[in-house]
Amino acid sequence: MKPVQSKMARVALGLGIRDLAELAKVAPATISRFEAGEELKERTIDAIQNTLESAGVIFINDDDQGPGVRLRKDSVAA
Repeated sequence: MKPVQSKMARVALGLGIRDLAELAKVAPATISRFEAGEELKERTIDAIQNTLESAGVIFINDDDQGPGVRLRKDSVAA
């Protein structure tokens, strides 16, 4: 997951930084730092990604189109 995908996924789900941080069990500053492009430990990124995927996000990494996200049909955006 790339930082821009985190932000796109969060917005698509209607989550604020604090909301995602609480769900992923990390500090809000951690989400902000990641989305700003700072490097984080792999396990921290995994926790954020797993949280977003559990909420219904599908991460897309297309060589031609670039990184993106989609919502599963059964996901409920806020």
